[in-house]
Amino acid sequence: MYKYVIARQLAMKKVISNKGEEIGRLVDILIDEKTGNLEHLIIEVDRGSKLAERLRLRNRIIEVPYSAVVAVSDVCIIDERDIAEASLEEHHHRRHAG
Repeated sequence: MYKYVIARQLAMKKVISNKGEEIGRLVDILIDEKTGNLEHLIIEVDRGSKLAERLRLRNRIIEVPYSAVVAVSDVCIIDERDIAEASLEEHHHRRHAG
């Protein structure tokens, strides 16, 4: 029940970086089926996001580890370093796929 409440509270929250930059909206979460732990946040990046441009994000949907969450209130605050790492992993997977 507790995790369900957390998931409902996070749904469609605006996501900003710990430096105050708007990133996008939380669109989904990934939960480990065995442990029930929240694993990743699925974020839809806003078009024209300065952070997305700086990190050269090609995909508007990014997966960020739940450990990157700094705080949740009216918005979800994510550590910018974890967004950069997520984008590097995405780039690495794309280069080595196929």
